[in-house]
Amino acid sequence: MSNQSLQKLNTRRKELRMTYGVLASRSGVSEATVKRILSGKSAKVGLDKVEAITAALGLRLGIEDTSDAHEYRRSVAIEKARWIMRQVQGTSALESQALPEAEYNAMISRTTEELLAGPARRLWA
Repeated sequence: MSNQSLQKLNTRRKELRMTYGVLASRSGVSEATVKRILSGKSAKVGLDKVEAITAALGLRLGIEDTSDAHEYRRSVAIEKARWIMRQVQGTSALESQALPEAEYNAMISRTTEELLAGPARRLWA
């Protein structure tokens, strides 16, 4: 869970003057787990528990787009193309055949476009 989300949940609990015990009772989550989740000390938090705590605080858990699907696919393709080119460049450097920067960048662009135009499994694998 992000620090911002944790802060929002803790702020809401304090605004409502709700103790951890009351929040635990209203959410159906044990008090120890509520404290662990709201302190950020729980690395693995079940979505069902976060949803229950959120609802008990009169809030709603939601999913928000950080970018549209096209932008996200492109950013993933660029990162994958860079990774591929680093592998090629590293191998070529060992053989003293590293590419000039302009050619390297052109290959990243070309690889990005190929990843976007090709089968989805190639992009996500």
